[in-house]
Amino acid sequence: MEEAKGALLQELIDTVSEISSISDYKCTVRKEYCNLARRLKLLIPMFEEIRDSKEPIPEESLKSLNSLKEALESAKELLRFGSEGSKIFMVLEREQVVPKFHKVTACLEQALSGISFERLDISDEVKEQVELVLSQFRRAKGRADAIDVELYEDLVSLHNKSTDAATEPAVLRRLAEKLQLMQIDDLTQESLALHEMVTASGADPGESIEKMSMLLKKIKDFVQTENPDITASTRGKSLPSGCSGQITTDGNHQSPVIPDDFRCPISLELMKDPVIVSTGQTYERACIEKWLDAGHGTCPKTQQTLSTLALTPNYVLRSLIAQWCEANGIEPPKRPSSSRPSKTASSCSPAELTNIEILLHKLRSVSPEDQRTAAGEIRLLAKRNADNRVAIAEAGAIPLLVSLLGTPDSRTQEHAVTALLNLSICEDNKSSIINYGAVPGIVYVLKRGSMEARENAAATLFSLSVVDENKVTIGASGAIPPLVTLLSEGTQRGKKDAATALFNLCIYQGNKGKAVRAGVVPTLMRLLTEPGGGMVDEALAILAILASHPEGKATIGASEAVPVLVEVIGNGSPRNRENAAAVLVHLCAGDQHHLAQAQELGVMGSLVDLAQNGTDRGKRKAAQLLERMGRFIEQQQQQQQQQHAPVQAEAQAEAPAQAQAHTHSHTHTPTETQHTQLSTLMNAIDS
Repeated sequence: MEEAKGALLQELIDTVSEISSISDYKCTVRKEYCNLARRLKLLIPMFEEIRDSKEPIPEESLKSLNSLKEALESAKELLRFGSEGSKIFMVLEREQVVPKFHKVTACLEQALSGISFERLDISDEVKEQVELVLSQFRRAKGRADAIDVELYEDLVSLHNKSTDAATEPAVLRRLAEKLQLMQIDDLTQESLALHEMVTASGADPGESIEKMSMLLKKIKDFVQTENPDITASTRGKSLPSGCSGQITTDGNHQSPVIPDDFRCPISLELMKDPVIVSTGQTYERACIEKWLDAGHGTCPKTQQTLSTLALTPNYVLRSLIAQWCEANGIEPPKRPSSSRPSKTASSCSPAELTNIEILLHKLRSVSPEDQRTAAGEIRLLAKRNADNRVAIAEAGAIPLLVSLLGTPDSRTQEHAVTALLNLSICEDNKSSIINYGAVPGIVYVLKRGSMEARENAAATLFSLSVVDENKVTIGASGAIPPLVTLLSEGTQRGKKDAATALFNLCIYQGNKGKAVRAGVVPTLMRLLTEPGGGMVDEALAILAILASHPEGKATIGASEAVPVLVEVIGNGSPRNRENAAAVLVHLCAGDQHHLAQAQELGVMGSLVDLAQNGTDRGKRKAAQLLERMGRFIEQQQQQQQQQHAPVQAEAQAEAPAQAQAHTHSHTHTPTETQHTQLSTLMNAIDS
């Protein structure tokens, strides 16, 4: 019996894992199919906990899990078609496609509804997650996204025309752009999808599919006529007019929708290694390198001439992307190695290289004055440009600077740590700084240096922590407690440097507990309520990350955070409202005390406004909280009815029947009124 249970649960896990691996849903069904795949992925923790539990599964839940297995297989088939099927078919035959989608979601909802979560040995957090998925299935039942009427009518018009009838170029252009068929790769994929449908029909495709093939041929002829030089390799190098916003991306299967600022303007994918060009625009490194290698000397977005071809890493944006990924349960993108060979030599002149050698000779000197002067000059040279940073590192400055981090001369120490900060801007130098054992010395400066040295030490740790594996190294080095101290007692700049470093480090799960134990939560709460403190944005961003950790949640909950969070949700900036709602979602998971407190403080109206007018993530967090409030109010109502039942029975025995009927038809408890209001608000959000 135990083996059968384990096998069933493993099959469920494997099926959902297969579903998660399906990507690149066609643009015509992307939103609905992404949402379905995302919801199903959230079921994996439940399956894993049931599999690992020693408790037997109740008979009715076992039947529902078997039904769920069948429903998941149907969902996998549907989603695979959404990824590999014909775009043209999905638009023209929407009346076939949509009912299949609704049937699959209905089967999933029915199977999930039959599972007795209360009788299963799973954690409260997982129960909450699965109940949320179930409620989303119920609310999405029977719904369909609005059809693009113009796209449908253009396709129908072209589909119904005779083969040799002329078609307006404007119509063909609209179809090619909306269906994302502007590249040879995309056209070939669509052709293969239609061919698969012919094969599946037993080589008897029928008139409809034949017409779809002819329709695709017209679009393909138009695209090749408009762009005679188009080839499969043009993607990502030069974008034909009218299709720059239509490139399919690897990230499109993720849900929620990726913010535009996080997408590369060339590929439209979530950026992994964002870099800034001389015009101030940011691109994915690999994409802009391809553009430059193709001989272009202009900025792709603005068409301005680039004053230099140097690429500067955009650390702030990379950190924001990591925060967004963390907040939405998406694995942060790994930075690929550059498509260009590593830069092994700088373009410094011989005189400049000689000057660097002289400065390094002074660094090796036993004279404190020589060391101080040389470290100060290297600090300035490294700040000046990328060539200097490469040349200084190649000359062997990094280990010499690391050795000066422990010097008793505070000015030399400050110059050394700041020089390392400036050198770390170069990607190749980051690994060298780590490999030469700089982190303990930087932490020493963070603890004992001058205020400026401490600030720059914090900024250096932030710069180094951009590389994922360095987050682990820095967290294990004891850096987090002194960062918390700087956050508490530093200058405004020092607090900002400490906050950005802590935020970046806490993206790694293992560092969250360290930060909580170092006392970061009381400091963040103080910064959150400090009048004119200017640290609200940073404090809420870090709290939003820590709240997902059990220790973080407990400590934030014990810090009387709910009133502050409710205030921010009502009156904060869009990003702060979003983060405050994210923290409150974690606090209210399985905790009725915080739910009741938030309700009493009048959070409902603010949540409804956030659900309708907030950021995408803010809307989702508000909807989750409203869902939990609804369940909480229902429980209150049931308890109140149970308490009032004996009193009502006695009143019914004494009062005339007519008076009873009159009273019962007009009396509502406050809880019933609240529930009615909440239902109205939820309906308003859903509509």
